[in-house]
Amino acid sequence: MSFPSVIEFITEQAPLLAEVSDRIWDTPELGLCEMRSSTVLSDALEAGGFAVEQGVAGMPTAFVATYGDGRPIVALLGEFDALPGLSQARGTPEPQPIVPNGPGHGCGHNLLGTAAAGAAMAVREAIRRGEVRGTVRFYGCPAEETLVGKVFMVKAGLFADVDCALSWHPGSVNRVMVEQLTAMNSARFTFHGIPAHAAAVPEAGRSALDAVELMNVGANFLREHIPATTRIHYVVTEGGQAPNVVPALAQVWYYVRAPRRAMVEEVYARLLDIARGACLMAGTTHEVRLIAGCYDTLPNAVLGAVLHGSMVAVGAPHFTDEERILARRLQATFPPGAIRRALDDHRRWGLDLPPSADSGPIFSEGIGPHQGYGELMGGSSDVGDVSHVVPTAQCWAVTSPIGTPGHSWQNVVSVGSGIGRKGMLFAARVLAATTCDLMRQPELISRAREEFQSATAEAPYASPVQGLDGPVFDL
Repeated sequence: MSFPSVIEFITEQAPLLAEVSDRIWDTPELGLCEMRSSTVLSDALEAGGFAVEQGVAGMPTAFVATYGDGRPIVALLGEFDALPGLSQARGTPEPQPIVPNGPGHGCGHNLLGTAAAGAAMAVREAIRRGEVRGTVRFYGCPAEETLVGKVFMVKAGLFADVDCALSWHPGSVNRVMVEQLTAMNSARFTFHGIPAHAAAVPEAGRSALDAVELMNVGANFLREHIPATTRIHYVVTEGGQAPNVVPALAQVWYYVRAPRRAMVEEVYARLLDIARGACLMAGTTHEVRLIAGCYDTLPNAVLGAVLHGSMVAVGAPHFTDEERILARRLQATFPPGAIRRALDDHRRWGLDLPPSADSGPIFSEGIGPHQGYGELMGGSSDVGDVSHVVPTAQCWAVTSPIGTPGHSWQNVVSVGSGIGRKGMLFAARVLAATTCDLMRQPELISRAREEFQSATAEAPYASPVQGLDGPVFDL
């Protein structure tokens, strides 16, 4: 271990980090509303000697915490927003909302931001002791679930002087994130019609809901004529209030995802045409509100190799009998085929699965090999925009049992338990050790920069929200 002091520091700070994570888990907040969660993290960093700038990039819950001086400047990315409809009691292996339809941490961001903050504190300690030289920055990034925070932080130039960036994500595997996440556009289409009595004088009305439904039909026919790796999904957010009134207002919210930013823009342009066609057919007008757009993620193999070395040196977390019992009870509630599909993925990734006495392995307890760059994942992340302006690497860490569905109540339970805390501390140690290695060996950052420049030479970054003054708050 190159930097045992940072590992020891995180071990000493484990109670504080558990308290921070639990406080964020206990008060889940949606994107751009994370006042308590943001404050918990920024207060902890400020108490640790960091200079904290609040409310950056026009977002009250976004902040940057800095310690050190000079180069290299290493960014550690932290998230802390929750998901709607996933409120869940702690420790119970059955769905039990605390607040009906309330938010919950179904993606583990209570752990994500806390681990990165813990890593930043550990690096601060190494700088203070003179073990490394440079600057560590923690980026408090709101609203990842709506792909807003980092996109506007990048647009505001907050990464302009950063040498490299590191992040992690809760999951059910320990390995470098070699997958490519998709680019995406998020937009709301609002249609305006003419109200009328739907039975007495329907001819006098023009239905905004008809326009929404016609748009959705057109989008579904579009699927046949776009690349198979593209994803289009939507929800109707407003459809009228009574069947006997022709709806004067209706709205649909769309996501368009694709492996590359240019592909998103091509499909999105066709979707805009479909919306215009729906208006012609229904006799309505409409407006389009782009909420967010993000890039695909661009992995960096040089940084990934350093991350992998730290993961091997730190060693994967192990779980207690009590944690295994909870995990097994959670697995019993998973959708059919979830565990089998997860095991197929683990084998494809070259992971050795631990033997189990009963119905299969509960946890992935090793470190996955550093291989397989380029596999496409269906999801998106605003880390993609950071990765297109500065060399960036990420890793996964086990915070839930094999097969846990993402964005689920089962995940809320797991990331609020000892299972999640162990993965969080593992990630904190890995990020801290990797940051120190990069500060000690700046030639690694130079190599990462060369790889980055080669990968982005033909497609320079252009903000996908260039025309927006700031993030949309009234979602």
